[in-house]
Amino acid sequence: METPYGINLAVYLISTYFGDLVAKVCECLLRNGSLSFANILRSTELNRVQVKNSLLVLIQHNCVQAYVIQQEGGFGEAPKILTQYLALFDNIIHHLRFSKFLAIVSDDLGKECSDILEGLLQHGRLSEDQILDRYMDISNQNEAQDAIKENFRRLVGARYVERCPKPEPFLAPPSEEEVAAKKRRLGAKASKVQVLFQEPETIEQRVLAAAAPMDSIRFLLESFINDDNCMVDGERNEDNWMDGDKGRQNDQDLDMTTQAQKEKKVLWRVNFEEFVRRLRHKACVANVKGRLDEGTATVLSSILKATRSAETKVKMESSVPLSMDSILEEVIKTDKGRSMNVDRVRAALIQLGCQLPVIELDETFSIDLGAIIELAQLEEVESIVLKRYGREAYRMFRLLSKAGRPMETEKIADTTFVDKAETAKILLTLWKDDYLQMETLTANSGKETKYMVWKVNKDLLWIHVLDEMYHAALNLRLRLMREMEQEKEIILAPKGIQFEKRVDRLKKVRNVLESSLMKLVDATMLFRDF
Repeated sequence: METPYGINLAVYLISTYFGDLVAKVCECLLRNGSLSFANILRSTELNRVQVKNSLLVLIQHNCVQAYVIQQEGGFGEAPKILTQYLALFDNIIHHLRFSKFLAIVSDDLGKECSDILEGLLQHGRLSEDQILDRYMDISNQNEAQDAIKENFRRLVGARYVERCPKPEPFLAPPSEEEVAAKKRRLGAKASKVQVLFQEPETIEQRVLAAAAPMDSIRFLLESFINDDNCMVDGERNEDNWMDGDKGRQNDQDLDMTTQAQKEKKVLWRVNFEEFVRRLRHKACVANVKGRLDEGTATVLSSILKATRSAETKVKMESSVPLSMDSILEEVIKTDKGRSMNVDRVRAALIQLGCQLPVIELDETFSIDLGAIIELAQLEEVESIVLKRYGREAYRMFRLLSKAGRPMETEKIADTTFVDKAETAKILLTLWKDDYLQMETLTANSGKETKYMVWKVNKDLLWIHVLDEMYHAALNLRLRLMREMEQEKEIILAPKGIQFEKRVDRLKKVRNVLESSLMKLVDATMLFRDF
């Protein structure tokens, strides 16, 4: 579920890039969840053309996904097929990270590939011909078409670019057989309790799974594909579409077929999932380097690089298992790894939490990435507490987070060597700002005594910290835009008027604001995407 300031930031970004009308439709979807075209009309009070054009823009830029559901008809009426529209919050926030994505591709594949990716980031979805034409228009060099196509193939091969999802996948409710199979997997005795506490699959997850192309064609460059549930050269195969499609409403609200699809072209877009994976790996390596040492970070980086293509999910809790020989082979490929021997690699694996076998056979080793991310999250929150509330509050927060259980005020004061009255004051401040949870307990030992206990609830705190980060990022963006407006004023000033000091000041302010925003973007990924 999106946080309040997260929604405000997303709406502001859409307004900045696409205008207030598009932002109004996007905000309606973000705040209300998936809606039909008619419900969007009622909620926004815009006319049909405005809503249709806004949805087209949002879908073109991968900020909204359409999907189809079956709605039961009234008495004696056949079921109706209804199109719903769902805002994709993460894809909207990714607009803040476009510069990072371009830097990754530039370092990995070169500037030519980065220029191609920039076109997809700007336009959302393009066919291969459109990508080629755009690159030829902006390039000053008369580069051969074969070279451009080869760079595009390199982007697809590295999984930075993927085929677009299905325009309107059908989202079927879970069948009775699927529900029964799930209960059988959980077991008859524990089914009720486990179902109650099991994290439910969200509508967004179900829609994205239904819309995603099959793995066999997601990164396939061939133009013609004929599969039961896939596109045929960018066009839906009507013969294999869901039964009852003829029952769709006659006054179809929105035709989501783009021009490229009309021309029977396969559409491509940026694969955000791959960039999030790369940034997650980078964050893990940076954390290990700062917390342990550079050699251990080199071993982790080598393992992640070797197993990247084998990963199937962004948020894999552990790396793909590798044998010791494979790890050594990858480590010595790096400049810093050439001087590392077997014993040094073993020591690094132990530091990373791997249990080494007593007798070496053909064992494999994997790294607990989830534990590394959790440590990085905790360090980030601890640094916030230290900067905002001081060192004594930092010691108390660190004590409670490591304890993992409630502690009373007197025990916290004795452990952190802080006066009891001052301890209570600091704990109350942290509680009021939602960094701690407090409970009042009553002890009946002859005389009724009340005392307070404190604890850190990480699940709730992480959401609160993320919302604060979105708030700070929004404020930075607003301040940055205001400074840029002032700079525009200076640039358009008549000749002869000197603004050297003012220009220097604005440049310094912009550098500070932009660097601070990038740090916040990294931090939000730590709590949201990783």
